[in-house]
Amino acid sequence: MSTPSQADAAAALLAVNRRRRRIRRWVAIATLPLTLAALLLVAKLLSMYAFAHTSISTFVSGAYAESESAARGQDIANWFEPFAAPYNIGTALGGADELGASRTELERALPLAQGLQVCPVLINLSLVVERQGDAAQADGDAARAAELYGEALEITVETPEECRSEAAQQQSPQPNRDMSDTLDENQRRQQEKQRQSQQPPPEQPQQPDQGEQGETPQDKLDDIEDRLNQGAQEREDQLGGGQGDDGSGGGTDKPW
Repeated sequence: MSTPSQADAAAALLAVNRRRRRIRRWVAIATLPLTLAALLLVAKLLSMYAFAHTSISTFVSGAYAESESAARGQDIANWFEPFAAPYNIGTALGGADELGASRTELERALPLAQGLQVCPVLINLSLVVERQGDAAQADGDAARAAELYGEALEITVETPEECRSEAAQQQSPQPNRDMSDTLDENQRRQQEKQRQSQQPPPEQPQQPDQGEQGETPQDKLDDIEDRLNQGAQEREDQLGGGQGDDGSGGGTDKPW
């Protein structure tokens, strides 16, 4: 049989244990939001990595719609690299030749980029605007093409000099492509395209007045043949993007 002092000690111990359990319960309740926030943070980081990896891998394989879809998954609550989602979306749209939407996304990414992050955004934006110029040129709108080539050239020329550095190359989305060489090639090609688009069309020779000079059957055949040859040449020029013999007006690289 326990003495009164032992009973008091046991009661005091039980009270202490109850108090400790209450404290632990309240601590658990108080830290529950922090625990949930930490779990959500981990889940967000993992999902961003997964979306980014999918967007890049599908873009490389040419599945531009899948790449765009994955990049849009990055755009949800993107606190860490806010430029990455619109950059990847714009790059995927550019690969799919949806040039207007691509330009909009890349222009959205530009103010969100920090430091050397602006380098690939500016390069891709310049390429997309240049491709818009190619499209205008193919449609026969030389004035609009010259304007777009000028815009693309301005973006290339105003790209920061730091984008030619080794540090920028290490952060490039395609390290196997030299960023400095890409900028030089873009500037040369865009200057040549702008120059060519500003040249006046060749003058057509005046046809003699049929009322003053008769036209023989052979003349008619020669005229038809000339027009056929001229039409074939124009179609070839349009399909080739206006490329010259030296390749200076060649096609534009896709965004990367």
